[in-house]
Amino acid sequence: MSHQSYGVHSEVGRLRKVLVCRPGLGHERLTPSNSDALLFDDVLWVQNARRDHADFVQHLGDRGVEVVELHDLLAETLAVPDARDWLLDRKIVANEVGSGLVADTRAFLDALDHATLTEYLIGGLSTRDLPEEFRSSEVALVRESAGMTEYLMPPLPNTIYTRDTTCWIYGGLTLNPLYWPARHAETMLMKAIYRFHPDYVGSTVWWGDPEQDWGQATLEGGDVMPVGNGVVLIGMSERTSRQAITAVASRLFEEEPHSASWSPACPSFAPRCTSTRSSRSPTATS
Repeated sequence: MSHQSYGVHSEVGRLRKVLVCRPGLGHERLTPSNSDALLFDDVLWVQNARRDHADFVQHLGDRGVEVVELHDLLAETLAVPDARDWLLDRKIVANEVGSGLVADTRAFLDALDHATLTEYLIGGLSTRDLPEEFRSSEVALVRESAGMTEYLMPPLPNTIYTRDTTCWIYGGLTLNPLYWPARHAETMLMKAIYRFHPDYVGSTVWWGDPEQDWGQATLEGGDVMPVGNGVVLIGMSERTSRQAITAVASRLFEEEPHSASWSPACPSFAPRCTSTRSSRSPTATS
């Protein structure tokens, strides 16, 4: 399937290809003290979660669904020339890791193979993960921090909810600015995939870019439903704002659909947009 044939044209049509993300390092890092900040009600029994996820993937495959796994996809993306530097240039910056730790953190990550780097990008990087030769004197200051501020890259356990970060609306997708701060870093990983991975380069982006500040415009893909025949239903909730809904609608109604700098124009369609208020709990994670 080429990228130009990707799309979601119905909420009840046949599922041919799906992106999943297995439980991993980020879930091992859940503790009673940080689980709430990471949007989980409690810690997970990670071994069981992995078993249940593998069973779910097996059932999808048995039904003819092509399953794409986020860890694998990101590792393949990092193997593309320039992709690795592009992503780390945006992740390892002073405002995130601390000015005194940028050089050592980057040097450590540059030395990793693609699969191991992917585990840290999704699962988080703690100062305790840095080998001794990459620990500057500022590490001691970081360890005086509490909770999530101890991480050089925070864990992203909510990547298991793959539809929230990006969602396909007919022949294009959105790169969503998510509401909860614990999830903001997820969308940058997806932008890297859609910018560099050979299976997805050229996918049309209707709206969204994690490198921009969207203010009050927040969108969660679970609230977006392309129900068929050009109709898009978007539920308004705490996590999907009216500002984002109207922005997406404006893009979809443009005569020429928006394409990011790396995307070609997508065949147009005549959307009809409507919104509804969602009663979903603001503390839910799925």
